[in-house]
Amino acid sequence: MATKALTQTQIIQKLADDEQLTRKQVKTFLENLAALAYKEAKNGFTLPNIGKIVLVQRKARTGRNPATGETIKIPAKKVVKFKVSKTAKDAILGTGTPKAAPAKKATKKK
Repeated sequence: MATKALTQTQIIQKLADDEQLTRKQVKTFLENLAALAYKEAKNGFTLPNIGKIVLVQRKARTGRNPATGETIKIPAKKVVKFKVSKTAKDAILGTGTPKAAPAKKATKKK
């Protein structure tokens, strides 16, 4: 049986615990991040290693009413899309090679 998705409260609590911040600080950060994403989406907004929010203009096209089979004209419109990054796809699906951590330089003891 599949587990349930994390709720907003659970996400905030997990991030607060992991980063040793208050829940209020994490909630404010997430709200500010969302507001920035909404504002900048028309230019493309990238969340590193997660994906990109983009505004796309769809062309007018001809469609078909599935109930009646009647041909209808669908007008042009703007839509918001989210493109998942390759890094996120590989991490979620378990494919590809994960990014290796940068090698540490050896230090000499004197």
